[in-house]
Amino acid sequence: MDPLPRRAAWRLDRRPLGYREAWELQRRLERKRRVHAIPDTLLLTEHPPVFTLGRRTPARHLPGGADALRRSGASVVVTDRGGDVTFHGPGQLVAYPILDLTAWKKDVHAYLRALEAVAMRTAAAFGVEAERRAGFTGVWRGGPEPRKLASIGVRVSRWIATHGVALNVSTDLSWFSRIVPCGIEGCRMTSLEVETGRPLGLGAVADALASAFGEVFRRDLVPAPDGRLAETESVAAAAWAERRVG
Repeated sequence: MDPLPRRAAWRLDRRPLGYREAWELQRRLERKRRVHAIPDTLLLTEHPPVFTLGRRTPARHLPGGADALRRSGASVVVTDRGGDVTFHGPGQLVAYPILDLTAWKKDVHAYLRALEAVAMRTAAAFGVEAERRAGFTGVWRGGPEPRKLASIGVRVSRWIATHGVALNVSTDLSWFSRIVPCGIEGCRMTSLEVETGRPLGLGAVADALASAFGEVFRRDLVPAPDGRLAETESVAAAAWAERRVG
C-alpha cells in the first residue's frame, strides 16, 4: 500500500516567459501555497536566453565573465536557488514545482532524486534512456562519454520548494560552451532532439513531464484556473488544495 495519498495539483503553462517574471511568479505562488490559498502547482515554461547563477557560483565558472555573456545576447541573473551556473533558452522546457514538502517528504535530497526521476521518465517517453551520475545532481545520457540532458537547482524555504528542472529539448547547445555548465569541468550537454535524431515539440514534452511529475509525486494535475491564479485567496481554493482524491 502506498503511504502517500494522491492529491490535486495545478498545472500552469506560461510559454515563453522571461526569467525574472517567472521568478517573481514563483515567489507569489510560494506565498500563497504557504497559507494554503492554492494547491501544489507545476509551472511549465520556456525562457529567452539567460544564464542563471546559483548562490555560490564562483567566477571561474564564467570564463569570459558576465559582461561577455551579456554581449552574446543573453541576460545574466544571480538567483536564490542552489546549484551552479546554467543556461536557459528557446527549446528548453523548464519545470518549476511550487510544492509543499510537508505533504510529501521533508527531505531535500529525496526531493532532488524525485526530480531526477521525473526527468528520466520524461526522456524515456521519447525512447531516450537517461540516468543519474554518482556525486552529481541532474540527469545524463549514459555511455563512454556521458552527456547532460537535464539540470536541477532548487530552493526550499520552510519546506516550500521552488525552482526546479531544466530539460533540453531542442536547445541550441552552443550556449553552454560559454560557461562551465553546473560547475562540472568538461561537462558535455545534449538534448532530446540530439539523442532521438528527430524534431520534438515542446508541448508534447511538457505533457510527458507533467504526466511523469504526477506519477512520481502522486499528484493529479488539472489546469490552473485562468485569471485567478495570481489573485485568489479564497477559502474555497484553500479547501480544494488540500482535498485528497483517489
